[in-house]
Amino acid sequence: MVDDKQIEAQKSPFALRPGEIKTFDGKDGYVSMNQIVHKINLGHINDLHFAILELVNEFEFITSRQLCQMLDYKGIEYKSQDKLNNKLEQLVKSKILTRYYFTSEDGKGIYRIYCLEKMGKYLLDSRGIECKWQQSDNTKPVAMIKKRLAGNQVIIAYLRKVKAFDEYIVKPALNAKTLGKVFKATGGAVKLTKNQKSITFLFEVIRREDDWQKKLVDKMKMYKDFYDNFVPMDCGFSTIPQLIIVCEDDKHTAECFKEIVTNKVEIDKIKLYFTTDLRQIQENLSKTLIEFKLDEETNKYKMEELDLKLLD
Repeated sequence: MVDDKQIEAQKSPFALRPGEIKTFDGKDGYVSMNQIVHKINLGHINDLHFAILELVNEFEFITSRQLCQMLDYKGIEYKSQDKLNNKLEQLVKSKILTRYYFTSEDGKGIYRIYCLEKMGKYLLDSRGIECKWQQSDNTKPVAMIKKRLAGNQVIIAYLRKVKAFDEYIVKPALNAKTLGKVFKATGGAVKLTKNQKSITFLFEVIRREDDWQKKLVDKMKMYKDFYDNFVPMDCGFSTIPQLIIVCEDDKHTAECFKEIVTNKVEIDKIKLYFTTDLRQIQENLSKTLIEFKLDEETNKYKMEELDLKLLD
């Protein structure tokens, strides 16, 4: 597996590209449950396959590299990424998982995305593991899938690199009380604990999809409602969480900030921080957050890089 420090990407693999579509790369045809049970009885499908299945269920969409990193975190042996890819191929051939890749005007994507198939849900149900997957989930558009993949990357970066990391939630649910809506932070959440004090970071992933500006403003209205009416233990948070907007690149952070200010959806109770996909591959995350501050001399906002020792 390529280490983060060896990656020299100029553009995030999870940024949207012109004319991008999702292309099926799974297996057609029929596989019976009897065939799968036979493979389990022979040991061809084993505990490692089930560990993979549980991670795919938890994250909904995930790359093989992200699976490697999560298996490392959980201390589950898989020998190498090639060996893991073989296990994934077995699961795809058995129609327990399915697979996609992205195609755009730039060409074919370099990575594959894995998600559940119907047989995978049946196997998880048989083990008493909660699985809310339904077939329509696999029809989600490219932008929604890439938001999930970018959110996965942020969670994995924090659990691997931040000493204060405590726990993560893939799909934290929040309540906009006045609007009467329950919504989710698209990038997940991480809880950091140091010296017996904890803070939760909520990550909202924004992509340059069609009409993304309106979607950002609508989402910020729900966040504003959540924060304006926040009291301890709302949605399980003992203290007010910190919102971080995850953008495609530095230019995109400025574009997002402009939309938020122009549409007056700033949040009074917290400082709003930003980050980007590629900042998550830095070895140390202490300088990966951005804040926009008003310069009193020019009366213009200036982007500043924070230095947070908590993220060492």
